[in-house]
Amino acid sequence: MENGDVREVEKYLEKNVKKKESKKLKKYVCKKKKNVVLACASVIKFVKKIPERDWMSMPQGPPNCPPGLEYLMSLSNLFVKQKVEFLEAITGYETNNKFTIKNERGEKFYWAVEESDLCSRQCLGQVRPFEMRIMDSYQNEVIHLNRPLNCGVCCFPCCLQKMEVCAPPGNLIGTVEQEWSFLTPKFKIKDWNGETVLRIEGPCCNIALCGQSEFQILSRDGQVQVGKISKEWSGFARELFTDADYFGISFPLDLDVKMKAVMLGALFLIDAMYFENNKGLN
Repeated sequence: MENGDVREVEKYLEKNVKKKESKKLKKYVCKKKKNVVLACASVIKFVKKIPERDWMSMPQGPPNCPPGLEYLMSLSNLFVKQKVEFLEAITGYETNNKFTIKNERGEKFYWAVEESDLCSRQCLGQVRPFEMRIMDSYQNEVIHLNRPLNCGVCCFPCCLQKMEVCAPPGNLIGTVEQEWSFLTPKFKIKDWNGETVLRIEGPCCNIALCGQSEFQILSRDGQVQVGKISKEWSGFARELFTDADYFGISFPLDLDVKMKAVMLGALFLIDAMYFENNKGLN
């Protein structure tokens, strides 16, 4: 088939698929019988690029903003909801975690998928290494998280937990590093140069019994609270039978978008460390 035919079909789809003019589309395809296969392929290719209605539209970002992080520019609050896996709820069999990330209006702008091997999930539990792909509505990976295997016991301060955050994938923009602490969870949020930008301090008890478990986001010197990461109570049945979590995070509106992305990485590290079911080595 000629390239001109391909472009002709694609132009027609761009004009009419959005308007849902299915009758016109059928009539057009009937006239172009020799292009039926081409039209079907173009429909599939085009529809995949159309985000669902409940997705947040991408705002305009500055020239130096990593692609895909424009969504974070206008946000000071976001919410992360883990998908309940049927197999995990019934059998307790650990599966790769999946999440949706929404703004205050309930519009999705990212979804995240954990990538870890079966042995790590079943045997290492909360200290398992994993990578996580965070994608936008067009299925473009905009943030990549890497959690290496480190010790989960506070008695060994030389190899504490860490999360590396890249945006786009392959470009390190910051890290989340656990600090040695005997009673309360503590973390440093560092930029790509290794400079501490923010700190996180959690409660002594991380069990959200009919309420919240709150981790404070603090200024660089640890003196001023500038935000928080909260694990919400998600109901007795859900808490008892699954480790599917619901989180909220708040940070300064004018915080650099790269650091907002790193804070999202901190949320996933905290979830894995403190709110996964107690399995494996802790």
